[in-house]
This record gives sequence, C-alpha cells and structure tokens, in this order.
Amino acid sequence: MSSAAFKVGVLGSGISGAVCASTLARNGVSVTLFESARGPGGRMSQRRERTEDGTELHFDHGAPFFSVSKSEVLHLVQEWESRGLVAEWKEKFASFDFHTLKFNNIEQEGSSKRYVGVPGMNSICKALCNESGVESKFGVGIGRIEWLHDEKLWSLIGVDGQNLGQFKGLVASDKNIVSPRVAEVTGRTPPLDIKLVPELSEKLLDLPVKPCFIVMLAFAEPLSTVPVKAFSFENSEVLSRAYCDSSKPNRSTTSERWVLHSTAEYAEDIIAQTGLKKPSDITLNKVAEQLLQEFQSTGLITSQPFFKKAHRWGSAFPAASIAQEEKCLWDRNKRLAICGDFCVSPNVEGAIDSAFAAALRLKDSVSSL
Repeated sequence: MSSAAFKVGVLGSGISGAVCASTLARNGVSVTLFESARGPGGRMSQRRERTEDGTELHFDHGAPFFSVSKSEVLHLVQEWESRGLVAEWKEKFASFDFHTLKFNNIEQEGSSKRYVGVPGMNSICKALCNESGVESKFGVGIGRIEWLHDEKLWSLIGVDGQNLGQFKGLVASDKNIVSPRVAEVTGRTPPLDIKLVPELSEKLLDLPVKPCFIVMLAFAEPLSTVPVKAFSFENSEVLSRAYCDSSKPNRSTTSERWVLHSTAEYAEDIIAQTGLKKPSDITLNKVAEQLLQEFQSTGLITSQPFFKKAHRWGSAFPAASIAQEEKCLWDRNKRLAICGDFCVSPNVEGAIDSAFAAALRLKDSVSSL
C-alpha cells in the first residue's frame, strides 16, 4: 500500500501532536489533525487579553521557553530558527530567596541557551499545523473513538455525534484522550476506552500530573528594581517562578508583562477546596490576588499592575514519565501511538522527542503494508 493511501488521525495540536503530524506529512503520510480548541498550541499557546480600555495584551501563559540537549531535536529547532519561528531568549536567570529577600545564583551571560517561539510560543505549532500534507481541524472535539475490527480502522466520532472519518493509524498526543481524570473535569468518559489497548492500559490508568495556576500581569512602567527577567523562588509556598514575557524577542514593549507560576502544592490546595471542574471567576480572582501579594512581598514591586488575570492548568504538567525507553506507547496491531511529554520528560524537548518516536512507528507501519 502506498503511503498516500495511509491516512492517520492526530489528536491534539500541542507541540507533540504538531511535530508528529508535520513529520508524518513530510514522509508522505496523509494526516488529519483534530483540536478541540480554537487554535493550536496546547501548553505552547499564547493568550490574548483585552483591558477595559480596549488595549490588547499577549501572554505566553503556558510553557515560557524551552531548552534543547538532544541533537535530533536541536536540528529541528535550528530549522525553525532559520524559518523565523523561534529565537534565542538571551536573558539571565536567577533564584530569589524569600527568607533572605535576596537574589541568588544569577547566571553568567550566555551560560544556557533558551528558545522561544516568535512572535508567540504558539507560532511553532501554527506553522507545523499549516504545513503541506497536514489538514487541521480546530474547534472539533473527539467524543468517541472506535476500533472497527473487521476493517482494521479507527473511527472518530465528534462530541456532537458527527462522523469525523476513518483512519489506518491514530496518534493521541493529548493525554485527555485516554486519561480517566477527564471524567472528573468534564463529566464525560475519555474518548478512547483503554480496554481497546489492553497491553497499554496499565500505564494509562494512572497518569500522575501536577497542577499549576498562572497569573498574567501588565505594568505601565518597567519593574526597574528587578535585576533579571526570569527567576525561580525559594522558600515560598505560593510562587514557583516568574517571567517577564515582554522581554522575549519580537514582543510588544508598550507595557511590561509578567507571568507568575504557582507552586504545585498551592494549586493542589485550591483544587482540593474547589474541585477539578472549571474554576469560577471568584476562585480565579482570589488566586490572582494571592499570587500578586506574594510577588509584592519580595519588596521588588513598587507599582500596581493595570491588568491582572489568573488561569488554571489543572493537569498540564506530568509528574512522571511512563515510556522513557520507548519514548511513546505503541500498539502495533492497531497502529495506535500515544505520545507527549508525559512519555519522555516533562518539558517541550520531551514532547518533541516523543513525537519523533510516534511518527517513526507510524511511518514504519506504512512500509510494512
């Protein structure tokens, strides 16, 4: 069978799904990508907000940057850099100790390379989802995934009951496709019944995650008393890190924009009180105020932000890696690959590495038909 007749469905347009779809398409495999959100990115997405006076603000409210250590991933990132999709974020990082109220471990210039998407983190996924051979369908949620045993095909049904097509191979790059945790959040069972993949079910039953609240802040004037543009926090039960989003390459500098990340423990405590359902505005406003107060207690912040908003990542950050050696979960008989940062390592490079592995499994299965 030619690869052109081999159709693969890719579920999720985060960095893992986007890289997998692009890699398959470049190898002649017909790919249809499905994403329930309005646009691509997942945790690589960029948030657009408007102030009361109509000013538009952009925030990288998920992954703030990424680093690369593996040659195969570096080769891809260098290609993105040549296409103007990424740039190096040349800012020094540090840590701030709440006990001493001082900065520690301020980096030396050029000690570590960090990359960001330009003009937003989602720029990479946008480009990959629009590459030749990738048909992307946004705003399309998967309600049910069926295995047609006689035809040896995967059938996808939308949340509205619509038939979305049949595919020789399937890639699930969004853990919500298989995680039982989805039922607690949405009230619906996950689209893929893990009984269909009994060999993988043990690893899929428990996908441990760490929640995080983020707060987006915008200041009219630069925070001139802060000597670095990115830092982690020591001895805080509330804050884990802070990034100056507007200091990244190709960002607007009409305001100074910061993104604060909570500790996992703080987020777990809030979720224990409010549950996993979508948080209310009351909860988000309370979180925004608490994280801002902790930020102000450093003594570094002398002005009030003119914009402040919280967002919850309820299950975005994996707490364990479930397929470090294989790099993805693979059912050869049903041609199903499950990939993402939860397979390899909890970062962007881990997600890309897992995507490569999933694409390789599907590509090899084409040649065997």
